[in-house]
Formats: sequence, C-alpha cells, structure tokens
Amino acid sequence: MEEAQLNPTTRPAGPALRFVAAALIVRGEEVLIGQRRPDQPMALLWEFPGGKIEAGESPEQALARELSEELGIQAVIGPPVTHIRHNYRHGGAVDLQFFAVHEFFGEIANQIYQQVRWVRLEDLTGYDFLAADRGLIKDLAAGKLL
Repeated sequence: MEEAQLNPTTRPAGPALRFVAAALIVRGEEVLIGQRRPDQPMALLWEFPGGKIEAGESPEQALARELSEELGIQAVIGPPVTHIRHNYRHGGAVDLQFFAVHEFFGEIANQIYQQVRWVRLEDLTGYDFLAADRGLIKDLAAGKLL
C-alpha cells in the first residue's frame, strides 16, 4: 500500500472572495447610506446599497438589480468611482466596485435595511461603517472622488 504524499506546493484555500457592486447614490452634497439589521452579520453597521454580483452579470447589471430589490428604484448606473479589495479578520474577503448614481426613477422604499438615510458627505465619518468602506468614507468626507 502506497503512502499518500503531500504536494509541497499545495496550499489551503484562502478566504472566500465575494464580488460586490455598490452605489454611491448622490443627491447634491448628500449620499444615501443604509444600516444593516440586527439579525444580519455585522449588525447595525452602515454601508452603501448594493450586493453580490451573480454569475453572468456585469457589475453594473448586478447593481441595477440590487438597487431595485433593496430600494425599489430603477437606477441609472454611472461611472465607476473606486475599487476596493478587503480581507476581513474573520476570514471572509470582498472585492467591491463602487459606482456613482446621480439619477434614478421611483421613490426610495427601504426593503432590507434597519434604516436608510441621506447624509452629507462631510458627515460620513460620524457613522460606524463596515470595515471595507472606511477608507472610502474618509476620501468622500474629504471631498475626494465625487
């Protein structure tokens, strides 16, 4: 009977990487943010609307779908703003693509968040955001990117 040999170049799989598209929905000097519900992972932290990019979707298609599901709006997805890859301490990883949304149709109807809120860009640092968003928050509050 042969002994199983380990391949020295084999490494354990890294953290699962989720591909996400998120919106910076802008109204004048304000942006829309949502607070996660208490029953969700990373409960009560703030984030930008958006979600997972499904197989076969472009980031823009995924974002349009997510904004319809989460907020009940038909968004005009604008240009990409920034791209962030973040490894969480608990082992997960996220690849985030942020897009500007300056125009949408319909009234915002919160479907998934504890609450949604329009916030002035310079006030964003006063909210407890997901770790992956924190560098972006500082840049937005400083008047960069948008």
